[in-house]
Amino acid sequence: MDNRDAVSSFLRSRRERITPEQAGLPTYGQRRVPGLRRGEVATLAGVSVEYYTRLERGNLRGVSDSVLDALAQALRLDATERMYLYDLARAAGPAPGARARKREVRPAVRPSVARIVEGMSGMAAFVMNNRLDALAANPLGRALYSEMYADATCGANVARFAFFSPAARRFYTDWERMARFAVGALRVEAGKSPYDRELSNLIGELSTRSDAFRVMWGSHDVHVFRDSTKRLNHPLVGDLELDQETMSLPDESGLSVVVYSAPPETAAEDGLKLLASWSATTGQEQHAQSTSKPSTRQP
Repeated sequence: MDNRDAVSSFLRSRRERITPEQAGLPTYGQRRVPGLRRGEVATLAGVSVEYYTRLERGNLRGVSDSVLDALAQALRLDATERMYLYDLARAAGPAPGARARKREVRPAVRPSVARIVEGMSGMAAFVMNNRLDALAANPLGRALYSEMYADATCGANVARFAFFSPAARRFYTDWERMARFAVGALRVEAGKSPYDRELSNLIGELSTRSDAFRVMWGSHDVHVFRDSTKRLNHPLVGDLELDQETMSLPDESGLSVVVYSAPPETAAEDGLKLLASWSATTGQEQHAQSTSKPSTRQP
């Protein structure tokens, strides 16, 4: 389960997207391959062709930070891609057994974090792990993603919902953009944790069951969820344009708090208020039904 294939495919995909003109290199005659040649990347990075060839074959073990920086500059990597390259290099170092043992303990949502999320009124809030599982959510969060929670095949996982549930393509107004972000986020996590068995199983499941995921995964694009605007089409309240903020917890759990909010005095704010009211009413009805059931105990 080493990461040589991921390293090789990533470096090659980044090399092939850059033209000689973009890199400031002269071109002569017809080129049989897209993008830069290996020798051109080596020249730009200040390393030998033999050394770069070794790197592109997937061997990043022992590569210095200065070489990684030069490689990132030569391949015109953005901040997220540069971080991914460093993660790949770090993952190539430690022994697989030690890294696998580190992932045996599943991070749990601390009670204090659960209370914070639960107390965020007027905002949909979740606690997510590195596999895009929603480990906890407040009532408005569950109401916002009601179709995901209603679909047993999703397992409260955003990636499964995006690629397996027909409802997702209507729920996400820009489904392809969101789907690519989800794939890119999983790609980043796979670079950090190539020996995470549950993550590998999820990626394998998505690749096997979804052609769309398989194509997007093959692009080797990476993404980190931070802040963005989400355009959603909820079956009850219609179109919502919400601000999304993702805040990583300051520990080693890898968990994040994801919050959807609406600017004041907007249609989206009205929609969230309606959704919160519906959620509260539904919760009260379910509680009343559960407490009104006749007792099955014998007198």
